[in-house]
Amino acid sequence: MRKRSVYPFTAIVGQENMKEALVLNTIYPLIGGVLIRGEKGTAKSTAVRALADLLPERNVATGCACGCDLEDLGGLCPDCQERREKGELAGSMSPMRVVELPLSSTEDRVAGTLDIEHAIKTGRKKFEPGVLAKANGNILYVDEINLLDDHIVDLLLDAAAMGVNYIEREGISYAHPSKFILVGTMNPEEGDLRPQLLDRFGLLVDVGSEHDETRRMEIIQRRMEFEKDPEGFREDYSKEQQRLRDVITDARAMVAGIEPGADVIRAAVKIPLHLGVDGHRADLTLIKAAIAYAAMNKRAAVTPSDVVHVSRLVMPHRMRRNPFQESTLNTEELDSWLQAAFGTS
Repeated sequence: MRKRSVYPFTAIVGQENMKEALVLNTIYPLIGGVLIRGEKGTAKSTAVRALADLLPERNVATGCACGCDLEDLGGLCPDCQERREKGELAGSMSPMRVVELPLSSTEDRVAGTLDIEHAIKTGRKKFEPGVLAKANGNILYVDEINLLDDHIVDLLLDAAAMGVNYIEREGISYAHPSKFILVGTMNPEEGDLRPQLLDRFGLLVDVGSEHDETRRMEIIQRRMEFEKDPEGFREDYSKEQQRLRDVITDARAMVAGIEPGADVIRAAVKIPLHLGVDGHRADLTLIKAAIAYAAMNKRAAVTPSDVVHVSRLVMPHRMRRNPFQESTLNTEELDSWLQAAFGTS
């Protein structure tokens, strides 16, 4: 079957916050995913599907339902561990892909199931993989995430945070790696997520239609060129795509070596404290996102200004003001406070 051409990530006009949030998550997946809110037709799905094309191939265990990464031998699924002990574990290079979660998915379809009858008869566990197994090592994309049942969203966020999916049925348990970049998109006109779920997304971006006439014309022209000649259009952006791939690859290699100093930690603590945000998830996310931002800019040291920069992606969805007001504080108010507190614009 002919592979569908994907619109180049670097050809997307505008939506800079959305593109930055997605790139930061690819650089440092422990940021915790990104939620993109906006009306239809604002390049949300286009950007997510284009993201995989920027990421390096992985050495994946051959025949593994979980797509175990052979560069991470400590995180193999039970089947791959057994094959490794027998000297039967082999791998091949595989491109990262976007795994989409259908809106009607049940818990069994998401988490996978255990064949209880098989376990009783043979004494061996038989796992039927779900979406979380297929998503391991890839991008998990959930469109209209606000329309999913809350317990399914909880399941996704738990796996994203732990990097492991646990299944237990009739006293029989099974665990497999489930490390993925989580991206959710939604139209807020169709309802919102509960604040408790919003808080568990690392970054949030609100996107809207382009109102500048020239840029709007550019969007239409590029789309028409792509539809007329997809491969020719992709070739036109191949150099820009490769440049961004190199930035992401280099930044991923740098992240582990970047240590935040006391001044960075102080900034990451000060912002949530002054904005009345409960818990410590915001503080940690600010530091992780700032590290990714520094690495993206080829800097081996992170600064308080990096924390301030990423706070516009980390904080707005976490600032509940009181039960009778909107669950998020708008970015204009956040920018005003940051200007006063840190002297930034």
